[in-house]
Amino acid sequence: MTRRASQEEPSFEEALARLEQIVDELESGELGLEASLAAFEEGVSLSRRCSGQLDDAERRIEVLVDEDGELRAEPLDTGAVE
Repeated sequence: MTRRASQEEPSFEEALARLEQIVDELESGELGLEASLAAFEEGVSLSRRCSGQLDDAERRIEVLVDEDGELRAEPLDTGAVE
């Protein structure tokens, strides 16, 4: 089951590597129309997944705040209620 879950939800690095592979395949011009469309659809899906993962990471970034001449780490305030 762990293997299946990882196939459904690749890590950011896996998704990005696959997206790069798809771009290379499309740029090669060797894929037929149907294969190109399928690769493009997969690429769009992976691109959206990567974008979502980057958005999630951005929400977790800590911001350095200058308070009375001292820097301290503080969670990024995105306005979301937890």
